[in-house]
Amino acid sequence: MFRPAPMRAALIAATVLIAPTAGAQTPSWILPDVLAAAKAEGTVSVYSSVNEQEALPVWKEFEDATGIKVNYIRGNDSALTSKIQIEARTSQQSWDAVVTTNVTRLPARVRAAFEPPQAATIDARFRDADHRWYGVYANYNAPSYNTDKVRLDKPPRDLEAFLTHKEWIGHVGIDALEFPWMRAVIEYHGEEKGTRLLKQFFEEFKPSPVDGHLALARAVSAGEYWVTPSNYINLVNNVRSSGGPSDYWGANPLAVILGEVALNPSAPHPKAAFLAANFLLSKEGQTAVGRQGRLPVRADVPPVPADAIAKLGDVKILPLEFTPEQEKDWQKRYQDLLRGR
Repeated sequence: MFRPAPMRAALIAATVLIAPTAGAQTPSWILPDVLAAAKAEGTVSVYSSVNEQEALPVWKEFEDATGIKVNYIRGNDSALTSKIQIEARTSQQSWDAVVTTNVTRLPARVRAAFEPPQAATIDARFRDADHRWYGVYANYNAPSYNTDKVRLDKPPRDLEAFLTHKEWIGHVGIDALEFPWMRAVIEYHGEEKGTRLLKQFFEEFKPSPVDGHLALARAVSAGEYWVTPSNYINLVNNVRSSGGPSDYWGANPLAVILGEVALNPSAPHPKAAFLAANFLLSKEGQTAVGRQGRLPVRADVPPVPADAIAKLGDVKILPLEFTPEQEKDWQKRYQDLLRGR
């Protein structure tokens, strides 16, 4: 497990490098001994599925504080997972850190065990017990609706209550790969009841599959669909902040998919990678993540808007992880229901 060893000479050098000017304050996540070694490495390569518009402002704060250049490589989850595994097989390591929702799909051998100090502040539900990944942002999945099309005096608190709203039949959209929601429903209600409720939902409501959570949020806001049983609430809030007639409510169960950071055990720039992860988990890093529309995982960092999570109410939160085998199995079950099998 990587724990940076104290280095007296490096500590003295780093203290000079980051010595605060009058009125300035050293960021909480700066580790002087690690910073000196990281600056010697000069750069850090980050693979991530977060779009550049959101990610680059966050990493700019890291660069400004450290002088370390971030080489940001963006790709979709599946492409990054494949790229990392190919690099591992060919011993051509080019990445240092990865930030994606697919981290747990990667074999443990390509995820280093590490303990950045800022990880101590993260809820145990949002970090790996074996220290191979830590949550950076949380995708809370909740029902959302078009406020011009639907009036909710008493929102349904679970799928069973959702099924009583027959007026929504023919007006429901759903992400084409919403198998995490399906798994959450079954874990919450039990295999027999959960499966029965899901079958009834797909048979009666015949939800239209939409390619991607952002497209779904926009489609509901546009009135193409009135309601969806599950979507990322940060995307609903983003559409809403632009004037779209959208909102969401809390319902049981509430699946949470984490965007996680992991480090390469063969990282070309290990010290810079460690410092980068510590930054992402810090109050400063989490605040930067929140400013870009993602929901932070630290309890001491308020989301944007401030009531984004609180308005969900008292619901059962189920953080979900998938191995490659589990993902394949749940995807098949979901597609079978979606196709009426």
